[in-house]
Amino acid sequence: MELDELGQQLHDRKTRGEILSTEEQTQLESWYAAQDRVETDDLGLTATTNTEESLRDRIDSVLAQIAAVTRRIQELTEENEALRREIAALHRQLAQKTSPQSI
Repeated sequence: MELDELGQQLHDRKTRGEILSTEEQTQLESWYAAQDRVETDDLGLTATTNTEESLRDRIDSVLAQIAAVTRRIQELTEENEALRREIAALHRQLAQKTSPQSI
């Protein structure tokens, strides 16, 4: 049996929840590593450290975006709460003006 075919079969079994022997698990991990190398070569990602640095940079960028969005949500929440208080005050004023006044 060809190594790629064996890897595919082991992968299939593993994803279906089957328990692999220690030897099969080792073969599967080797197949995964080989697949990763092929994919890396196909994508032109030759330097692992460059890839890791790139991923770190992307993660940092995403975290900064999340922090900015979180701050904006907090600002909007505070603005909404202030508007709710103002609307409630206006409702009270309107209710006082429209209620029949005692003579």
